[in-house]
Amino acid sequence: MWNIKEAYIDGNFVPVQGTEIIEIINPATEAVIGTATLANRDDAKLAIAAARRAQSGFGNTSKAERIEMLRQLQAAVLGSAERIRDSAIEEYGGVFARTQWVSQYVSQCFANAAQTLEDYPLSRTVGTAQVVMEPVGVAALIAPWNSVAGTVCSKLACAIAAGCASVIKPSELSPLQSRVIAEALHSAGLPGGIFNILLGRGHDVGDELSTHPDIARLSFTGSTATGKLIARAAVDSIKRVSLALTGKSASIVLDDADLATAIPLAINAAFNNSGQACIAGTRLLVPRARLDEVIGAVQAYAATLRVGDPRDPDSAIGPLASLAQYERVQHYIERGLVQGARLIVGGEGRPAGLEKGYFVRPTVFVDVSPQMDIAREEIFGPVLSIMTYDSEEQAIEIANGTVYGLHAYVLARDLERAGRIASRLEAGTVMINRINPELLAPFGGVKQSGIGREFGVLGLESFLEAKSIVSAQ
Repeated sequence: MWNIKEAYIDGNFVPVQGTEIIEIINPATEAVIGTATLANRDDAKLAIAAARRAQSGFGNTSKAERIEMLRQLQAAVLGSAERIRDSAIEEYGGVFARTQWVSQYVSQCFANAAQTLEDYPLSRTVGTAQVVMEPVGVAALIAPWNSVAGTVCSKLACAIAAGCASVIKPSELSPLQSRVIAEALHSAGLPGGIFNILLGRGHDVGDELSTHPDIARLSFTGSTATGKLIARAAVDSIKRVSLALTGKSASIVLDDADLATAIPLAINAAFNNSGQACIAGTRLLVPRARLDEVIGAVQAYAATLRVGDPRDPDSAIGPLASLAQYERVQHYIERGLVQGARLIVGGEGRPAGLEKGYFVRPTVFVDVSPQMDIAREEIFGPVLSIMTYDSEEQAIEIANGTVYGLHAYVLARDLERAGRIASRLEAGTVMINRINPELLAPFGGVKQSGIGREFGVLGLESFLEAKSIVSAQ
């Protein structure tokens, strides 16, 4: 049984002052596997103070010193890859294949940041001015429950590269994963205060990070509703804010697509991470003339997806992260049926043979209209809505007909045509015939899917401020 009651502040694991205790539940078995005591506002203030003390020295480090720190962090998390993977399986229910990938990805975050910083000019001449890129200051990094280690490390890597000390708040729903990643990062041996990690509720720890005058930069990944609250709270102190928020991504299958290739990509785009992904392609747009073909291909491929024990490498879909998430997905499946969508795969309840755990049946609807809840709202589970179109223009209109704009996917043989469509889609990233990301390219959304970009050069620059120094000639 786990008993987590410490925060990581100023280079040490210290008892939290908070008193709220939550249970840690294995979503595959519904068994309680431990408890965690959450930090409170006073703990957040201590973490902010530690980061502020570290900032003056850290902000003046050289590029070479920061690259060395990134290399140390890269080696540290790589050395803890198995523990990072296993904690995500145990606490979150992430399937083996994905958690194995994430356990390697976290080290790649630091390698990519080191590469980006090495090639990036922190000082340049612009006209008669010398423009110096300086760290913005202490940063608050807030990570969601569906991708704890990956989001923490990707944000921290850019903050370290820029010379920003950080206070990290992973979701309070992820105490076990947060503890494991904190121990891995601690083993890198960086000076105390450069990064601090604590769990707590949004109304106290999150609010303190959003309003405290010593936090200069705030990077949040999570829901649009919470992002709006954070942005409002950050206004008074004029924090630099970036938000990676909700998605309702469309996958467009063009009429020339090879369905044997396109449908597996589309379903995996929708059901990756058991559907608990902001980039999930949960709206599948197909030519009306090919709908019957698509239905057959979807049913055939979905039948090959194994739902079960996330420790089993053959499981493609695991349990949802919590009872609340399970109930949310059941609600949307019911809404789809009530509003007239036609079920072709899955449905309500658990898959056959799984009597315990927060497992849902991978579900696919057809006859979905853009007005239905399942077509408009982020479900965050393995639920796919198939929608038909009669022309390329209509496909683009349907894809863009949402308040969100995080990701989109285009599946086609004609790459030139696919590229033209991609240029017209309102999304921060468009994938053509692939679902694996480019980790050095900018990531973020348009419309209500966010503000700002992460990864690569733009991710680094989001933690930097430009100072122009102009001398008399």
